[in-house]
Amino acid sequence: MKTPKVTVEDFYVDNASALGLRMLAGAGGLKRTIKEPTVNRPGLALAGFAKYFANKRIQAVGSAEVTYLKSLSKKERVERFKYICSLKIPGVVFSRNLKPDEEFLKVAESMNVPVFRSPLITMKFINRATLALEDLFAPCGQEHGSMVDILGVGVIVKGASGIGKSECVLALLERGYSLVADDLTKLKLIDGRVIIGTSAVVTRDHMEVRGIGIIDVGAMFGVKSIRREKQLDLIISLIEWDDLGEVDRLGMDEATVDVLGIPVPHVTIPVRPGRDMARLIEVAAFQNKLKRSGHNSAEELNKRLLAHMSSGEIE
Repeated sequence: MKTPKVTVEDFYVDNASALGLRMLAGAGGLKRTIKEPTVNRPGLALAGFAKYFANKRIQAVGSAEVTYLKSLSKKERVERFKYICSLKIPGVVFSRNLKPDEEFLKVAESMNVPVFRSPLITMKFINRATLALEDLFAPCGQEHGSMVDILGVGVIVKGASGIGKSECVLALLERGYSLVADDLTKLKLIDGRVIIGTSAVVTRDHMEVRGIGIIDVGAMFGVKSIRREKQLDLIISLIEWDDLGEVDRLGMDEATVDVLGIPVPHVTIPVRPGRDMARLIEVAAFQNKLKRSGHNSAEELNKRLLAHMSSGEIE
């Protein structure tokens, strides 16, 4: 698991449209690193008090800050501008389409501090920008396997090369389910508890089928067969029958694997000629859905058997 390094350029490129960002100065500082996934209002730092100033965050300047700065003389404003920019801030965003002073733009340009403008009111900008930053800062990783959405259950199908993962996924697509990623699934941990899977942009909507080549899933099975991202609920490993040791035939003990620090239910299915692997994967997904809703077939049967044994009804 790794936490991405987020630059001002990443923030700008990913959110320019959603936040209405327009760059005004400081393009030379776009590679500056944003070290905290939230937004700060400079407040007292503009008055010269920076003991508790959050300089690792994007700074949002609203009506209060602009009105205060206008109350200062030109010389004082320039000094405050230079002071703020010297604190190694990642960048500044003026909300409400407020126009910064020319002096500030000159200082920012000379010190390579990116300055932007947004039409959003200050609190709305802070809320949306914080959500965007949390997404950029989310820990990420990857799993070697194909991900499918089976009736709302996000399933990653793993297995050795040539074991039949692609054939299983194709059979699931034919049954009306959706492909999220083929062969390599990119994962991101959201809010410290939800793992979201997606595919690489370059290979999105495509699959490699051994012996046939690359196929366009959307063109072949329709747009409903494609899903951009999905929460990960289950990992299924396909293993050759002879390579598998003992198998839990009742399903009493739920196995899990650690993914980005979160335990994810894990099912191992032995592969053998004649077995309908797609159907088994489908059933495993349904079983996972039932367990999440509080229905555990193995536990219920076990309780029933114990009740019969205690009553002496079993011969």
